[in-house]
Amino acid sequence: MKTISKKVRSILILAGCLASLAAPATQASEEEKASNHWLADAPNEQVKTQRLEKYLRGFDQPMWEVGERYESIVDAIKDKNYDLASYHWKKIKTTINNGLMKRPARKQNADAILLNSTWQQIADDFASKDPKRAAAGLTKAKGACMACHIAEGVGFMNNQPLFTEDD
Repeated sequence: MKTISKKVRSILILAGCLASLAAPATQASEEEKASNHWLADAPNEQVKTQRLEKYLRGFDQPMWEVGERYESIVDAIKDKNYDLASYHWKKIKTTINNGLMKRPARKQNADAILLNSTWQQIADDFASKDPKRAAAGLTKAKGACMACHIAEGVGFMNNQPLFTEDD
């Protein structure tokens, strides 16, 4: 059983976001004025692009979404809601591909371990709407994720309830 429920985790994340909004703004440089229009009022296109890249971050944001969607798939399979599992599985592929746009060095392992063949096998397992096959697909998905983490040198990601608890 997870130590923190999804609702509590969501509330904590929201509270953190709200707290960061209430924190004092950093000093603007002498060359630019503080503005709530952080993109529109950027002094030039380079600064605007840098701000966007900083805001959109690296691969951690997409992986956070993948983890949330994976948990939704686990629940959908338990509920025999295979259409929902398929929906989230498709979104996971989109999210990973969007992350690869930001971090192309991760593409080789993502393609080899998940996207080129395993992803479709799992999609077919969920689409079958067969409980045993869908559960097997979930096991394949979990294994592919964990293998990719190891290949990318972030095997410590596998040591968390998302992967250590039974589905």
